[in-house]
Amino acid sequence: MRKFLLVVMVCGVAGCARRQEPGSLAKARELMAEAANPSGNLALLCEPADAEVYLDGVWQGLCSDFTGSPKGLQVGIGLHQIEVKKHGYWPYTTYYEPSGARARLTIQLRATGGSPGGTE
Repeated sequence: MRKFLLVVMVCGVAGCARRQEPGSLAKARELMAEAANPSGNLALLCEPADAEVYLDGVWQGLCSDFTGSPKGLQVGIGLHQIEVKKHGYWPYTTYYEPSGARARLTIQLRATGGSPGGTE
């Protein structure tokens, strides 16, 4: 009986380990962790849509793969080089440093002197 009363008193004063924190507090903790470790989600809207996307020199896919629905280009911490290329068009290069929020980048490639998408 004394052990039972001791457990009841400890749980009543210190709180039981099984107690769950409110959903809003859990979400706040998650947002704070993301802010401390900023990564980004970059939605790309390109013309032409089948242009190739490179992140820090590594091919990621076609621009149409990262329109934001259902997903964008995932970018980690730090400054990154983003290149969009297609044969017959001038390449586009920019730099992006994520802030933890989703961003949208609209790119319109310009055709070179040859026919777009054809051989020069």
